[in-house]
Amino acid sequence: MTTTAPETGTRATAPGATTVISEWSVLSPYGIGAEPFAEGVSARRPVVPRLNRDVWQGPDDACLVPGFDIVGLLGSRGTRTMDRLTGLTVATLGTLLEPDGSRRRLDEPEHVGLVLGTGSGSVQSTMDFTRDALTGAKPFYVDPALFPNTVMNRAAGQSAIWYGLKGPNATLAGGPLTGLQALRYATRLRERGYSRTVLCGAVEEYSEQRAWLAWHTRGEERRRTPLAEACAMFLLEDADTARDAGRTPRADILAVRFAAGPQGTRPALERCVRGALEAAGTAPHEVAFAAPSGRTTPPPGACPMGFGQQARADDVETVETTVLGDVLDGTDAEFVGVRELLGDASAASAGVQLAAVLAAAAHRPRPGAAAVVTSVDDDGLVACLVLRLR
Repeated sequence: MTTTAPETGTRATAPGATTVISEWSVLSPYGIGAEPFAEGVSARRPVVPRLNRDVWQGPDDACLVPGFDIVGLLGSRGTRTMDRLTGLTVATLGTLLEPDGSRRRLDEPEHVGLVLGTGSGSVQSTMDFTRDALTGAKPFYVDPALFPNTVMNRAAGQSAIWYGLKGPNATLAGGPLTGLQALRYATRLRERGYSRTVLCGAVEEYSEQRAWLAWHTRGEERRRTPLAEACAMFLLEDADTARDAGRTPRADILAVRFAAGPQGTRPALERCVRGALEAAGTAPHEVAFAAPSGRTTPPPGACPMGFGQQARADDVETVETTVLGDVLDGTDAEFVGVRELLGDASAASAGVQLAAVLAAAAHRPRPGAAAVVTSVDDDGLVACLVLRLR
């Protein structure tokens, strides 16, 4: 994790009230902005994987943001050396902060923080820069203007500069759980008084390098799920601040919990979900929406790359739905899956799941009900988020 924050022990404001999500936006394979995403998810419309072979040389088709062009969306000024990951982040923040061309009303720049989750920065930028250093006549015959793209916090830092945000700035990397890790970090940052408003999200780019790395490290079963790119961003603040600025709080963040266990993913996830509901003071019958990640992870003792031991009949592909089915048994909770619709968004997955819950809640309002988002990774780590819908 990389972070730039106020000096330890200092606070920008007094500790705040419960954090709410007041605005959100997504760049996804459905299109640019929250509206095409909400329409696609509500209609349960799968994205057809495509890849322009004149531009990309990846092993398989993928689900890219249609029509995404950095210069076309952000202009030519300041974008000459901007990589795709940074462009996705800056553009998504633009659709959130300037949806109609005018800037949303926020706190003073010093009190607006930014927390971004990412896989490991831009794989393409890092590998391209390293290749130039190895293949050039001399190791230092590289373009220094491209070096910032190799740093993990490039996207968050550039976004803060682009929109004049001067509060705490942090970047986290944690695989598929990254979006929920960023959300918990951002919530604690705000509620402990280090920032009154926090922009929080997760991003993943598509690149040939990422595609080939995924192809070589995923078994045949996993390759059936196309790779996807996306960026989801959320505006976090307290309810009073949101209303004063003319925004409507959409959901309260009640609890974010993480767990792991040597006995396997299922007991760890069940413990995590029940613990998150308890911490949130929420009963299972209150849950209206549940968004599992839909990821397939190897059984205990298996190789994450899919070699050797075969997956068992009760493979983790069904663990999330099984656990949520057990915990929410007898409820009318609606399951909102996105992986089967738009592919594997990797580090952006949990953020996209959260956006799908908010989209579903806007389409089928359940004020006062709860929502649950879960995620798992290949190492047996699990996470659960509990929201209270407004």
